[in-house]
Amino acid sequence: MIDLWIHPGFLFFLAAAALPFVKTQWKSIFKLTVPVVGFLSLLLVSHGSHGVLSLMGQTEMIFGRVDKLSLVFGYVITIATLVGMVFSLHVKEDKEHMAGLVYAGSALGTVFAGDLLTVFLFWEIMAFSSALLVFYAPWKDAAVKGMRYLYVHIFGGLLLLAGIFIHVGETGTTVFDALPHEGVGPMLILCGFLLNAAVPPFSAWLPDAYPESTITGVVFMSALTTKTAVYVLLRGFAGAEILVPLGVFMALYGVVYAVIENDIRRLLAYHIISQVGYMVAGAGMGSEMAVNGATSHAFAHILYKGLLMMGMSSVMLMTGLRKLTDLGGLYKYMPWTFMLYMIGGFAISGFPFFSGFVSKSMVISAAQELHRPWVAMLLTLASAGTFLHTGLKLPYYVFFWKDWDQKKIEAKDPPKNMIWGMALAAFACTFIGLFPGALYQALPFDSDYHPYTWGHVIGAYQILLLTGVGFFMLLKMLDPDETISMDTDWTYRKAIHGFTWFVKKPVVWWETRAVEVYKSHLIEPVKKFSRIGWTIDTWVFDGVVNFAGWSTRIESKILEMFDMHLIDGAVTSAPTIIEASAKRLRKLQTGFIQNYTLAMIVGVVVLGIVALIVI
Repeated sequence: MIDLWIHPGFLFFLAAAALPFVKTQWKSIFKLTVPVVGFLSLLLVSHGSHGVLSLMGQTEMIFGRVDKLSLVFGYVITIATLVGMVFSLHVKEDKEHMAGLVYAGSALGTVFAGDLLTVFLFWEIMAFSSALLVFYAPWKDAAVKGMRYLYVHIFGGLLLLAGIFIHVGETGTTVFDALPHEGVGPMLILCGFLLNAAVPPFSAWLPDAYPESTITGVVFMSALTTKTAVYVLLRGFAGAEILVPLGVFMALYGVVYAVIENDIRRLLAYHIISQVGYMVAGAGMGSEMAVNGATSHAFAHILYKGLLMMGMSSVMLMTGLRKLTDLGGLYKYMPWTFMLYMIGGFAISGFPFFSGFVSKSMVISAAQELHRPWVAMLLTLASAGTFLHTGLKLPYYVFFWKDWDQKKIEAKDPPKNMIWGMALAAFACTFIGLFPGALYQALPFDSDYHPYTWGHVIGAYQILLLTGVGFFMLLKMLDPDETISMDTDWTYRKAIHGFTWFVKKPVVWWETRAVEVYKSHLIEPVKKFSRIGWTIDTWVFDGVVNFAGWSTRIESKILEMFDMHLIDGAVTSAPTIIEASAKRLRKLQTGFIQNYTLAMIVGVVVLGIVALIVI
């Protein structure tokens, strides 16, 4: 281990930003390299806190809290991202890959967050980036369902944020560890977590939105949001008693709705709810084995559910159909898809030697160890229901049942990269089933659990065999129908519809009237007043100013002419006049006194004459 911390989430963010600038021939290698490097960075990092930043000197944001619990979720998220990238290599548009990378990066950011503010930051990025995978889908109602998905997660984010503020106000700390199981703040945080975990009645968003995502985007969606929610429940609310009945109810709820579902991806979406129920129940039981079981089941579920979604998405891509009533007989034309799908079906059903068996049985064993037989019994019943619909009903009606008209739609296996993506997930499901120790040693607590005891194996085969017999006995009753199942999403659909009507009708009407009043009683008088002011300014003030300027110019011209022609002329002529006078006076200066006397006498006589004349 080394102390260098390269946060894989930020690595994914940088890769998403750089992807459009990568040359086309290198894009595939680039997209596959990112999750590999992210996985390797987790193998090298040491336990402890990394990437700690001070927030306004009051608290710390911990971006890299590394321990066994966060690492095991980090491992599977990077592996699932690699599988998803392989499956989506044929997609040419960068935007879908960018959304997937940001989505995975934000999930990793949540998993390694050491404080509640960092959890909320990445929680919201995860909601918006995952919604893009629905918006980018070409289906008719994808945008509408994407908006519903976003509304629900914004609401959940508000619950989470309100709980964080209240909790921090009461405790003065933002550290994200085990939280109290009572109090307004922790309960709001718990509700925010339960919404993302798709716990009923907050679960309808999942089967509403996941089936409408893009062909490849559903792989990321099935892997990340709910399992990240399982992580935060294990981190913050392990041992919360309320989670046990909620988890058991989830496991049964998802199976029941899958019974009546006709849409192949929607059926699998309901089984996500069912499988997450095991994890929620494990978190609620809170023992070391239960937490290990919930963690291992999250790890296994991400891989086999991704494989199942890839199989049905391949069917959708190659046939353009998604209803059980429209499908059948595809095993001849899509053999690789069928075989790889069945590995995922065996895994989710808990077949021995597949991943679901070594993880699901640990949760059930934890319930037995804690003397909760009703939990173990109901989870076992849900497991049988999972095999009935995901392992038997879905592949039977998609790949067998009736002949496929190849002339109508020429079905075949999907592009090779999609096959390889499914093959990677199938290998992982089989490897974990055969070598569970590789997974167990990465779990949060040391485990000496051994799934392959005679009791476990024989009990599992008995349940599976009984379920298989029951399926074929009741085959006619299980034929799919053109039905639409109503879920709790009816409530918020109506609420959103009412909110939309309220915005479009009363709010817009009042806004229009307010704008009209504003224009007529405020804007128009102001405009008239401004026009009057402009007129006064133009013809009065500007006229006075212009007249003053014109008068000043004339005055300056007159003064200039007076100065040039009079003052300057006088000043210029003065020396000449003085010089001429001096010359004349010089002639009078003869030097004889009799001349001066005569002149004086003449002057006096002249003055006398003038005086007489005047008088």
